[in-house]
Amino acid sequence: MPRFSVIVPAYKVQAYLHECLESVLSQSWTDLELIAVDDCSPDACGEIIDEFAARDPRVRAVHLPENAGLGRARNAGMRVAVGDYLLFLDSDDTLTPDALRAIADRLKETGEPDVLVYDYARTYWTGEAERNKVAAVLGEQGPAPFRLEDRPELFRLLMVAWNKACKREFVDRVGLAFPPGYYEDTPWTYPALMAAESIATLDRVCVHYRQRRRGNILSTTSRRHFDVFEQYDRVFAFVEEHPELARWRPVLFRRMVDHFTTIFAKRDRLPRAARAEFLRRARSHYRRYLTPGTRIPLRSRLRHTLVHLGLHRTYRGLQAAMTLRRRAVKLAVKLARALRAALLQTHYRVQLRLPLRADRAVFGAYWGRGHGCNPGALEAAFRAYAPEVRTAWIARPEHRQAIPPGPRPLTPGTAAYWTALARSKYLVNNVNFDRRLVKRPGQVFVQTQHGTPLKHMGLDLQERPAAARDMDFEELLRGVDKWDYVLSANRHTTLTWERVYPGRYRTLEYGYPRNDVFQRATAADVARLRDSLGIPRDTVAILYAPTHRDHRRTQYPALDLERVLRRLGPRFVVLARAHHWQGALLAQRTPGVIDVGDHPSVESLCLASDALVTDYSSIMFDYANLDRPIVVHAPDEDWAAYRAARGVYFDLRAVPPGAVARSEDELIDIFSTGHWRGSRSTQLRAGFRERFCPYDDGRAAERVVRRIVLGETQLPPVVPLAERRPVPSAAASGHPPLTAVPQPSGAQPVTDGR
Repeated sequence: MPRFSVIVPAYKVQAYLHECLESVLSQSWTDLELIAVDDCSPDACGEIIDEFAARDPRVRAVHLPENAGLGRARNAGMRVAVGDYLLFLDSDDTLTPDALRAIADRLKETGEPDVLVYDYARTYWTGEAERNKVAAVLGEQGPAPFRLEDRPELFRLLMVAWNKACKREFVDRVGLAFPPGYYEDTPWTYPALMAAESIATLDRVCVHYRQRRRGNILSTTSRRHFDVFEQYDRVFAFVEEHPELARWRPVLFRRMVDHFTTIFAKRDRLPRAARAEFLRRARSHYRRYLTPGTRIPLRSRLRHTLVHLGLHRTYRGLQAAMTLRRRAVKLAVKLARALRAALLQTHYRVQLRLPLRADRAVFGAYWGRGHGCNPGALEAAFRAYAPEVRTAWIARPEHRQAIPPGPRPLTPGTAAYWTALARSKYLVNNVNFDRRLVKRPGQVFVQTQHGTPLKHMGLDLQERPAAARDMDFEELLRGVDKWDYVLSANRHTTLTWERVYPGRYRTLEYGYPRNDVFQRATAADVARLRDSLGIPRDTVAILYAPTHRDHRRTQYPALDLERVLRRLGPRFVVLARAHHWQGALLAQRTPGVIDVGDHPSVESLCLASDALVTDYSSIMFDYANLDRPIVVHAPDEDWAAYRAARGVYFDLRAVPPGAVARSEDELIDIFSTGHWRGSRSTQLRAGFRERFCPYDDGRAAERVVRRIVLGETQLPPVVPLAERRPVPSAAASGHPPLTAVPQPSGAQPVTDGR
C-alpha cells in the first residue's frame, strides 16, 4: 500500500501532461502511485499516459469510455486508489521538487491528520511566479493538528482540491465525492474542511499552478457559470445532513455571496444577456440561505444589499461609477507625478547653478538599497579620515533602517536628493546614479564596482542577448563618461574594466574597501555574529550563495538543501543567501537552514560562516580574503548553459578556489569526507588568493580617501599575502586572530597607478 495516491485527470492537455506526470515521478519521495485518468481526451493524452505506465510500474492508467468531466474523472481515480492519502493534481500543473517528501514529513510530524493543507504559487507563461497572497494563514506555529474552528481563516484560501492531502479513510468515512459541473471543487473542499476532525498546514509551495496565456476554463464566457448555484446547494445540503456543522452556515453564506459577486463582476464570465438572470438566481440563494443573526462586514454590506434586492442595473451602474472613479484617480495621480517630476527637475537645474560644496559627499549602492558594499565601507572611511566632509546616503524608504548613524539619509527623487547630487563634490556608487545626473566641473565620481568579474560585463554583453536583455549600451557609455575613478582589486579586474567600460577615468588598484573588515575583525566579532544569526555552537556553518541565472526566467536553487543537511547530519547548518536580483531563495522553512536573504551585510555572513558554497558568484573572490574553504558547485550541464548564455572570462573549474562538485552527491561527499578543508583545497585556494587578492589587506578604503580627498600620493603600503592574518572561522583550529593589521617595514607602497 503506497503512502500517496496522486490522481491526475487529463483532457486536452497534451502539451502539458508530460511535465505534470514527470513532476510526480521524479519526486525524491518514491512511495506513491500515480493514477492518470484519460477523460476520453481527443488528443494524445491517452497515449502519453500509456507510455508512462509502460515505463514505470507506479503509474496506473485509467481510460474512461466517454468524457465525464473533471469531477467524475477524479472519482474514477479514487475508486482504484489504495494509498494512505489522496492528492489531486490538475494535468497542466506540476509538483515542486521534494514536495511529497515535505508533505510526508509534515503528516508524520502532526500525527496523521485527516487533511493537510499546503501552499501553491501561480506560474505564468512569461516565466514569472507569484506565491499565494494569503500564504500567511498556512503558518505552522501553534498546536497541530487542529480543528477548523481553531483556524477558521483557512476559508480564505482558494477552495480547490489540489492544495490538500486527504486521508483516504476519512474521505470514505465522510462519503466525499466530486459532483459533475463547472465548480466541482466547491462541494468537496468546504465539506472536507468542516468535517475533518484533525487538520494541519504546511507552509511550503508544493504546487505550481499554471496560468495559461489564454486563461483557464473558468475565465471563459459561458452560461456554465450558473453551475455555481447548484454546487452551493450541495454544500448547504451537506450541512443539513450534518447538524453538528450548522455553526458554519454564516461563514458559508458570506463566502457564497462573495463567490457570486466575483463571477458577476468579471466581464469575461457571463454573457451580457444572462447577467440579470444570474443576479436573480443569486438573490434567490441569498434569501434561501441567509441565517438570522448573520453578521455582514461593513465593507461588504453594500454588495450584499444589491444581491439581496437583485438590483442588476444598480449594481452595474455602481460598478461603472467605481471603475470611472478608479480611472480618474489613476489619471490624477499620473498628472500629479508628472508635475512633481517637472518641478523637481526645475529645482535641480537651479541647484546646478549654485556653487559646489567641497565638504559634501553623496553615496549610494545597488540602486537605492541599504548601507553596504564598497560605498558603505568608503562612507565610513570618509568619516574616519576626512571628518570635515559631511556624508549622505541614498536609500529607498524600505532600506533606510539599514543606514547607520552618521550619514544623512536621502530618499531618491526628493528635492534634497537632487540638491545633494547637484552640489556635492564627491559622488560614490557601485552602480550608476540617475541617468539625469549632470556631471559638473569639479565634481569627483568614484565608481567602486561591486565585485571581481567572472561573468561577462559591460560591452562584452553585446554578444550575449540572453544576459543583456534590454540593456542600452549607449546609455551605459554615457554613464561611464561621468566616472573619474574606478576601483579594482586585482590586475584581472583592471584589464576587464578598462576594456568593457572604455572611458577617461583612472583605475585605482587599491583593493575593495568592503573586504577591509575581513582583516580587521576579531574572534569576538565572529562569535557575536554567529550568536545573532542563531548558529548553534559546535556546528559548521556553510554559506550558500548562488548567483543569478540570466538564461532562466524562473530562479530556483540548484541544491536541495534539506537533502544535503539530512545526509550531512546535525553538525552542519546552512546560511542561505540569494543574489539581490533573485528575491527569496527559500520557499519554505527547512530545519538546519537559516534564511539570511534579507540580512543587510553579506560581509557579516562571510565572517560568521566556516565555508562558502557557491556556483559562479563573485562572492568567492571576496571570501578568499578570509582564507577559509570554498566549494564550487558547478554541474556539467549548468556550467555549459551559464557559459553559453552569460559568458565567462576564465574556466573556473580549471582554476577553482577549492574543491569542485559536479553534482549534489559530490558536494555531500566533499563535506562528509572532509575534503572541503583538505590539503588540496588549501593549495587551490592559495593560488586563487595570489591571483585575485593581492591588495585586500584591510586598508583599501583608507587608500582611496587619502588619494582622492586628501590628495596624498604616498599611500599606506600593502601587507603581503603571507603576512596577513584574517580572523579564523569558529570551526578552524588555526592561529589566534590579530586585532590589528600588521605593517611590515619591507612592504611596498601603493601609488595611484596600476
